Amino acid sequence: MSYPGYPPSDGYPAFPGYPPTGQESAYPPAGQYTYPAVPGGFPPSGGGTYPAAPPNAGFPGAAGYPAPGGYPASGYPAPAGGMPPYPGGPGFGMPATGPGFGGYPQQPPAQSYAGGGPAQIPGFPGGQVPSPMPGPPAAVVQYTQGTIQAAPNFDAGRDAEILRKAMKGFGTDEQAIINVVANRSNDQRQKIKAAFKTMYGKDLIKDLKSELSGNVEELILALFMPSTYYDAWSLRHAMKGAGTQESVLIEILCTRTNQEIREIVNCYKSEFGRDIEQDIRSDTSGHFERLLISMCQGNRDENQTVDYQKAQEDAQRLYQAGEGRLGTDESCFNMVLASRSFPQLKATVEAYSRIANRDLLSSIDREFSGNVERGLKTIVQCALNRPAFFAERLYYSMKGAGTDDSTLIRIVVTRSEIDLVQIKQMFTQMYQKTLATMIASDTSGDYRKLLLAIVGQ
Repeated sequence: MSYPGYPPSDGYPAFPGYPPTGQESAYPPAGQYTYPAVPGGFPPSGGGTYPAAPPNAGFPGAAGYPAPGGYPASGYPAPAGGMPPYPGGPGFGMPATGPGFGGYPQQPPAQSYAGGGPAQIPGFPGGQVPSPMPGPPAAVVQYTQGTIQAAPNFDAGRDAEILRKAMKGFGTDEQAIINVVANRSNDQRQKIKAAFKTMYGKDLIKDLKSELSGNVEELILALFMPSTYYDAWSLRHAMKGAGTQESVLIEILCTRTNQEIREIVNCYKSEFGRDIEQDIRSDTSGHFERLLISMCQGNRDENQTVDYQKAQEDAQRLYQAGEGRLGTDESCFNMVLASRSFPQLKATVEAYSRIANRDLLSSIDREFSGNVERGLKTIVQCALNRPAFFAERLYYSMKGAGTDDSTLIRIVVTRSEIDLVQIKQMFTQMYQKTLATMIASDTSGDYRKLLLAIVGQ
């Protein structure tokens, strides 16, 4: 396991303040950590605006939710023979003509746009851009769907009673526990915890810990953590003790919305009494440290309108900061990739390929190395196709000898109410096997049953 000592043997979790004293039966407080607010909702109400639902028209597939076509290789090890191509074709970000660069498939020859017939303009992907240009707000389809939805006719007391019976007496009815936790939203699980303490005067988490062990214990305890707390907890453990799990920092800080990041930063401070920026500075250095600090601000532009003139200027700026000079101006890459909206970055990637005759991911690969390279690539990949990024992470958590169970658990849990349906679809397209098939072959027992129940098998 990549989180030594988790779950802690002397209580859950091993940090003071969770639940806050005096609030044991109602953590989190009403209205706090309710992401997503509605089954499949994204982002929480009153929070960030990514992705918004602007008027119809504009650039297709903005925000990178799955579009047909390929997905670039990342900084993670490539499978033998290179990244498997998506069936059905080419990918994003390449010139309308000519071969792909760096193993990155070329742009589809044509795309359909909302709001009527697109203008045909040479030099743009497929010869098509929104009309007029720059166009109105990008048409954003909310490709966000979780495999776990809030259960209808939910009764927290009834579920608490089921869990109590499953753990009472000799032996444990693991299947009854799985049936409850895999079919309730995170918000409903918080209500079950509170009802359990009210009804029986006992802590549900402590009871579960006493009855379970190993990976299934870690998975169930993760499901019962409030979503924001789980992200904050994962970041804390990635930096706690000797060594740092940089891939965890990248996965969380480079993929979350502004609202999510601000809530994570606040939770990290309130629950662990620590400043996340100070911890990052203590555990990382150089350009990677600066990128993570930028991500912690939660200030990415979330305007869904794509400014194609700015995309062209940013693409030129990135080219001059890397391929177009001797050496690399790392701060320029940090500025553009940390501040622009994801739809805007997608347009910049496409403009860059026309300027540099090379895709941006290949240039990042040539100009950077190590963790900062992986962080910058993660941002670009999320701009192009966020579910495909998580599908790739899941694949490499199970590929080869052994299983990175903590990564597998973290992604399945954190995406289960957001976009795990799309992640499953991308997984099948990228690797010609289903996520469930790979989980079934890499896990066993109740751990396998619960994972498969979450992913919808």
